[in-house]
Amino acid sequence: MARQSLRERLQARRAEEAGEPQDPEEGQWYVLHTYSGYENKVKKTIESRIEAYDLEDRVFEIVVPTQEEIEIKNGQRHNVQKKVFPGYVLVRMNIDEETWYQLRNTPGVTGFISINNKPVPLGEKEANSILKGMAAEAPKVTVSFALGDTVRIIDGPFADFRGQIDDINFEKGKIKVLVSFFGRETPVELDFLQAEREN
Repeated sequence: MARQSLRERLQARRAEEAGEPQDPEEGQWYVLHTYSGYENKVKKTIESRIEAYDLEDRVFEIVVPTQEEIEIKNGQRHNVQKKVFPGYVLVRMNIDEETWYQLRNTPGVTGFISINNKPVPLGEKEANSILKGMAAEAPKVTVSFALGDTVRIIDGPFADFRGQIDDINFEKGKIKVLVSFFGRETPVELDFLQAEREN
């Protein structure tokens, strides 16, 4: 079976959600443990091993579970892919001596998630929830703000004022900053991008 493109997988997923029958996917999902930070390198190496050792008919898909997050640094938004399970790579495959050996001995891989040295496949529900979770959720916003931090307001009517963070609302992407006006502290609500932390 030819490897499906992302578009084909998305079409199949939409068809499944619409209740249309579809061919069951070949293989089962297994979890490889890797050195932390090596997940993408391991994925690329496995892809080249599949080709080199002619395993296309037994190893179908390799996934590093990630979710998109919006990081705010120095008042700038940056979209980053955060690993959901650092140190793990999912592989959809039919396991046999050769596929087990080739994937197990990939540089950066420490082993399969196993019981009594026998690789254990993920349940279908577990695998589906991980894969759906990667695509479904809106990007999360991560900021380096903490309560009590001193920030400088860089945008809006209070630009160049300084104050302390009194409240952080991650759902709305807002912070409440206590700014001193005429000797009194006044709470000002700001978007994450309207302030930057002072070192």
